Amino acid sequence: RLLPFLSGLTLPLPAFPAAADVPGKVVSVHDGDTLTVLLDRRQVRVRLIDIDAPELRQPFGTRSRQSLSNLCCGKTASLDVRGHDRYNRTLARVSCAGTDANAEQVRRGLAWTFVRYARADSPLFALEKEARNAHRGLWQDPHPIAPWEWRRSVRESSRLSFFSPGS
Repeated sequence: RLLPFLSGLTLPLPAFPAAADVPGKVVSVHDGDTLTVLLDRRQVRVRLIDIDAPELRQPFGTRSRQSLSNLCCGKTASLDVRGHDRYNRTLARVSCAGTDANAEQVRRGLAWTFVRYARADSPLFALEKEARNAHRGLWQDPHPIAPWEWRRSVRESSRLSFFSPGS
């Protein structure tokens, strides 16, 4: 009896088994590590695992998004699904037209290896080191700020401004 009411809701992507290979088409790119894929006529937000790209308001944020867009937008993607995050995004290694987008973003110097989640033996660390040594992308900056540090500083400054007198 609740079906008519529920039919208007957007439901999350059905759970895929861990490491499922799921084909789809990339229809949009949100930032350097998040895109939207059309799967069975449903748009699904996908977070590229083991990498963290600069936020859009951060230096190299728009370049990172443009890079991922050039790699994937409008192309067929294969998702190696690993689960879902707390925002209900699908977590996956994404291959677009045969290119590992996660690794390519790091190789181009437009994303960090996400040390909090990547395995210690991940090949992404070597790609990041190579990009850093070659001063590619964000590694041109003598003091790049990792996205997780940048987000923390934004949260702390907004908390401080919220509690500061006279604001």
